[in-house]
Amino acid sequence: MAERVEQRLEDRIPELQQLERVGLFTRREIRAVLRKASALEYKIQRRALRKEDFINYIQYEINLLELIKKRRARIGYSFKKDEIEHSILHRVHSLFNRATGKWKDDVQLWLSHVAFCKQWNSKHQLSKVFSTMLAIHSNKPALWIMAAKWEMETRLSSESARHLFLRALRFHPECPKLYQEYFRMELMHAEKQRKEKKEFEKAKMDLGEFNYSEEILNGEMARIVYRDATQKIKGVEFQLAVLSIAKLFDFTQDMQKEILEKHGVFSLQTNYADDPLTWDYMARRELALGAPQPTEHSTKQKKVAEMAQREERCCAVFDEAVGAVPTEDMWKCYITFCLERYNRKTNSEELKQKRLERTLSVFNKAHESNLLPEALYKQWLQLLLESSLSEKAVEVAEAATRRFSLSVETWQMRLRVLIQLQREDVTQCFEEAIKHVKSKGTLPLWTLWVEWSEGTNSKEDTEALYQRSLRATAPAESVTMKEMYLDWTYRNGGYKKVKRVFTSLCENRPFSLDFFRKMIQIEKEQESCKMLYLREYYERALREFGSTDTDLWLDYIKEELNHPQGKPENCGSIHWRAMKMLQGDLVEDFVSKYTLLQTGHL
Repeated sequence: MAERVEQRLEDRIPELQQLERVGLFTRREIRAVLRKASALEYKIQRRALRKEDFINYIQYEINLLELIKKRRARIGYSFKKDEIEHSILHRVHSLFNRATGKWKDDVQLWLSHVAFCKQWNSKHQLSKVFSTMLAIHSNKPALWIMAAKWEMETRLSSESARHLFLRALRFHPECPKLYQEYFRMELMHAEKQRKEKKEFEKAKMDLGEFNYSEEILNGEMARIVYRDATQKIKGVEFQLAVLSIAKLFDFTQDMQKEILEKHGVFSLQTNYADDPLTWDYMARRELALGAPQPTEHSTKQKKVAEMAQREERCCAVFDEAVGAVPTEDMWKCYITFCLERYNRKTNSEELKQKRLERTLSVFNKAHESNLLPEALYKQWLQLLLESSLSEKAVEVAEAATRRFSLSVETWQMRLRVLIQLQREDVTQCFEEAIKHVKSKGTLPLWTLWVEWSEGTNSKEDTEALYQRSLRATAPAESVTMKEMYLDWTYRNGGYKKVKRVFTSLCENRPFSLDFFRKMIQIEKEQESCKMLYLREYYERALREFGSTDTDLWLDYIKEELNHPQGKPENCGSIHWRAMKMLQGDLVEDFVSKYTLLQTGHL
């Protein structure tokens, strides 16, 4: 192993000599680079390899490249790049290749290599990376799309991009996203050729060997992709996605017409009458279809009236839709449209008021039909509170909890409304919520209750509530309540009381590390901070978390070293206990941090 490391370090010498000779690095910095490189090399030559060691080595080399780039810019030196940067780039690629060869399933590692190649313009290497990555991860359509996009946009090779898409479709013959991006690519290729031909004609140049097929210029390849896709992929969502892509190109009017007539809007009510997206698209089309051409003589009032009429036509379609397809998804589409229109800026108060009334009316109709999704109740309540309709907000919140009586989020929503409006029945509502919701998920309700109680009720009532919450919550959730109880006691009862509460809370597991750290911090804030008590708190914490937390051991050692009443002679036994108690790689982590502590670097 040592021989391999020495050989790799010797391979660095030419580039390091050049760095020193041209004045980019000093001799002292060169020695530091060699020391660091030696340490990193030894780590990646071990028998038991770790991914983190490769990542750290790669990151160090990238940082070195960035530093060289900044130094070059500062002194204005741009020569010897082949001898310096090329050597480092080659080494980084080798490290990435070793890492991805060892951990083939780590997609993030592959993507990091791709990003590095793009950043340093390593086109040839990136082509190899994509090829190897796709051979291993052929089951991920997103990677095929990324590779094809790079071929099309960076290498300007539509042929290579097309080849990648065709290979991808052999693995994923029914992937809508692949077909959409392939369709987009063919349209981009057609647009590119149209622009080229236009430039040639503008310059009155003889096209000669350049043969521009009219079919390709008109997007025939994209049409073939679309027709093939429609045989395999059904559903209005794909049709609408393809249509939206086609609309981005100004030469696709015939193609849009084909999509609309044969597969789209004019036959949507026949083919996809039960799909909410069909109705959503049909309704939103009314906005565009009815848009008049702007003229100089159009007054603001006339524009507002026209916009109001178009929105009314949209809503008429939506009203028909919720009658034909009475589902939560359909009402969600309708409400989303209304909210979008309401949130659009307008100088007309009349139009804004009309949009508000329409939105509130749609919310109410959906609620009365018992088809309003749970997530939309929150938006309805916000709208009611903004509009100062507090009584209606209370009524809606109560109705929501009747319908979703087991939902913690819905009860929280109702309680926040009551708290915001300072209603008298907040406590009663909390009791009702706790009664309905299962104890395992009640933590958000208890935290909200005690936070409200802290600012409203007496200290005695709040303390009783904290103690009740500890009994009522599940063990894993009671941990948070213990932390909150400890913090509240210290703020309101002082040091002596918080010590008593801490002792009583320690009688029942489980605990969190923050619970102990909070008590340690409280002790350290006292004028007469006693090491005896700190030791007790650290020992309690170590009994629970000593096998999984290195920083706890190190903080204990620091306390013994730095506290006026500390005993530095105890550090040896604490270190020995830590080595025995910590698990796995944590021992090595602890040793390295302890060494830094001894040398004054931590």
